[in-house]
Amino acid sequence: MDGGRAKRLGDRFWETFSPTSERPESALGLRLVLAIFGVLICAAVAVLAFLIGIVFLGVIMAVLAVIAIADLIVVIRRLRQRHTV
Repeated sequence: MDGGRAKRLGDRFWETFSPTSERPESALGLRLVLAIFGVLICAAVAVLAFLIGIVFLGVIMAVLAVIAIADLIVVIRRLRQRHTV
């Protein structure tokens, strides 16, 4: 009985704050944008760090850029699976 009440409260939340008045289906779109942002920022900082001579920071940022690329690949695969099913 309490689950129904929580559902109604959740529905009211999305009706109030969502531009489409619907619950989001997934956060893959946001995750895609954040992964792209992570790749760009980490790669740029890595290049700048290597140019300045801060090798330790450059290596760390390059590793983070590779992790962001891996996340980007996973998100793209999930988005493609969703559209083919």
